[in-house]
Amino acid sequence: MTGFAAITGAVPGEHGIEHFGDAFREQRRLASGDALAPLGDRTVIEVSGPERLGWLDSITSQAVGRLAPGDSTELLVLDPQGRVEHAAGVFDDGSSTWLIADTADAQPLATWLTRMKFRTQAEVTVRDDLELVGFVDGGSAAQAAVAAAAAPNDLPLVWADPWQRVSAGGHQYSEIAEHPGAELAWRVAIVTTEGAEVLAASVGPDAVAGLLATEALRVAAWRPRWAAEVDERSLPHESDWIRTAVHLNKGCYRGQETVAKVHNLGHPPRRLAALHLDGSDAVLPAVGDPVFAGDDEVGRITSVARHHEDGPIALAILSRRAPVGDLVVRTDGADIAASQQVIVPADAGATADIPRLTRLSRRPSAPDPRDA
Repeated sequence: MTGFAAITGAVPGEHGIEHFGDAFREQRRLASGDALAPLGDRTVIEVSGPERLGWLDSITSQAVGRLAPGDSTELLVLDPQGRVEHAAGVFDDGSSTWLIADTADAQPLATWLTRMKFRTQAEVTVRDDLELVGFVDGGSAAQAAVAAAAAPNDLPLVWADPWQRVSAGGHQYSEIAEHPGAELAWRVAIVTTEGAEVLAASVGPDAVAGLLATEALRVAAWRPRWAAEVDERSLPHESDWIRTAVHLNKGCYRGQETVAKVHNLGHPPRRLAALHLDGSDAVLPAVGDPVFAGDDEVGRITSVARHHEDGPIALAILSRRAPVGDLVVRTDGADIAASQQVIVPADAGATADIPRLTRLSRRPSAPDPRDA
């Protein structure tokens, strides 16, 4: 992100530019669509070849076999037990399928896809020569981002995050009437390094935002991501990810049996919750900090942010049996009061109306022919 990093006030972090001097102002401008955010924490994977869509459809959680040029979705790669291994946004331009992955997951995902090719006519390439710029659609920044997007096959590479609504074949566990994700028309433009330089020079310091701003909007929208909400135990049900990343009615894929069993017959063992944190002591918890209900540890923090309207907020993965009331987050010996908003309810799953079979022991015995 050379071009954006040269903008006055840019503060680099481990994964990209953290902010440009005023994170709250950047959030407001980003949320209104008047700022662009260089996403140094994500990487592009290109999947080319005539069989790419049917192949991706057969090995991932999403129905992408008939994805039309210009369409966006997202997919998960699950292990045989239905646990999340990889995640990516998906955009197809008619010639290639472009996957947007968290940087730490990009190479492992590309390696796994390459290993699964066998004789499929598809090629998998990590595109380190391309960069990503996020923005909210509908504002002044959108036109500049779309104009700068790479278009190797005459279609600008702009991914539309599907989180605004439940995708076809998906299911939402959250019971809230107005889902906060509906308000975030998040887009990601894929640009060349040269395009990023031109874009950074054209927008200037008043129309850029850092990763602190993008994360705050994501957390407020309850939007899970691989780098934060996924661990070695994660099921897509736990973070309500079935609403956009899983197609419940598509053909077989690895992990499908567990997805169906939990959704139709059981309950996910954990659940994602949103926390509104007490900010009176100006102490922000860290990712991984434990969450308590009384003396019982019931979960951990997965994402945390300072929101320009909501103040300090967090996402947490909790035990399904965690109470739905107020909680406490413990960080460096300090306790932070947390007001909980349920995202995935404890009774999520078991959605199918499956008739009970009569137990064999209760069936009337057959008549004894000797009684005839």
